[in-house]
Amino acid sequence: MTDDAIRTDDLTKRYGDVLALDGLDLRVETGEAFGFLGPNGAGKTTAIDVLFDFARPTAGRATVLGHDAQAEPMAVRRRASILPQGYDLYARRTGRQHVRFALDSTGGDASVAGLLDRVGLDPADADRPAGEYSTGMAQRLALAMALAGDPDLLVLDEPAAGLDPTGIRELQALVREEVERGTTVFFSSHVLAHVEAVCDRVGILRDGELVAVDTVSNLRETTGLGTRLTLDLDRVPDVDLTRIEGVLGVDATDARLEVRCSRPAAKAAIIERVLDAGATIRDLATSEPTLGDVFAAYTGQDPAAVEGRRPDREGERPDGGTDAEVVA
Repeated sequence: MTDDAIRTDDLTKRYGDVLALDGLDLRVETGEAFGFLGPNGAGKTTAIDVLFDFARPTAGRATVLGHDAQAEPMAVRRRASILPQGYDLYARRTGRQHVRFALDSTGGDASVAGLLDRVGLDPADADRPAGEYSTGMAQRLALAMALAGDPDLLVLDEPAAGLDPTGIRELQALVREEVERGTTVFFSSHVLAHVEAVCDRVGILRDGELVAVDTVSNLRETTGLGTRLTLDLDRVPDVDLTRIEGVLGVDATDARLEVRCSRPAAKAAIIERVLDAGATIRDLATSEPTLGDVFAAYTGQDPAAVEGRRPDREGERPDGGTDAEVVA
């Protein structure tokens, strides 16, 4: 047995000539919300498929809640639940029937109405056939089903897909509630803001390889991105701010200065130097580097461009199939 909710050792998965996972060594602590971050195609869904034995690794080992994922898949599924990408609902069954089926299958003792309320699915909609649901309604229903067995580990693969802003806020609140109850949450997403809002630690996956694991604050610090000081001026003076200790970089336009700095004292020195040069500061702001900035630093990709891609194809295999076969 292990104290880790999820552990992988040298986990490798190939599809022909395509290396989907490259020696993945991952530790997810019991009771934490862990963000699994990466662009579409990075290998996130492949890793999840191995955890639930929907796909067999080419090499290495995965352990979930102390159980070998390949040798004891049913033991894993009794204690862990997943909201996958690409799930199917029974079009003719109502939402309420779906949740009842999930409770009967898992032996959960929660009420159908209580689960539907937790995910924000209206009672009237719960009595409609799922084939009539919007994408967001279907996502809420699938989340209710994932919660049905009161799992020790809740795996969410792109859980915000199809949700409106209200639904996303409700999802984030639900994740926090689950963690407070002692549930381990494994939150896989390519949407940076969703991960940052709920996760204690973050792992960044690139081309099947884990390139960083830490808290968001520590990742910001280790990338050396620093605090950004923005000054709106009447004019940008001809001064060399790079000589100030702690200044990492300077971007200037006709009336704006953006300075990255690693030391708090540098901000005061920058302002003093600008004022001494005769410029007038009309406005100023400071901002910490976002998780998107951290992501870009580790992957070399534009996080805004990554977030603009469709999230529902990441689990697709090179042969056009999908790893997981999940019937809700």
